[in-house]
Amino acid sequence: MLYLVSAIEIIAALLIGLASLQCAVTVAGLFFRRSPSTAEKEDVRLQFGLWLSLAIEFELAADILRTTIAPSWEEIGKLAAIVVLRTVLNYFLQTEIRRAAQQRTTTAG
Repeated sequence: MLYLVSAIEIIAALLIGLASLQCAVTVAGLFFRRSPSTAEKEDVRLQFGLWLSLAIEFELAADILRTTIAPSWEEIGKLAAIVVLRTVLNYFLQTEIRRAAQQRTTTAG
């Protein structure tokens, strides 16, 4: 079970690393253009946010699996705190992504 937890955490770390690299390359391209549009910059931010949201889900899965191995009340309490924090973070991230997507369809339409 610990190997599965480690594998899931590695997947989350790879997602974050690759998303960061993709974002950095895209931002570098935008930086050297004359005048990138706000929509292009927003696209980069939203894409990065989507990848981070997915990585948070993987981390949460790893935490849940880790706690099922030998749960003590202390570990369950820590898991509850982690679940609340990551869920709140993910909720606000998803809300921001939805809001930006709605603004984009409103301005495009």
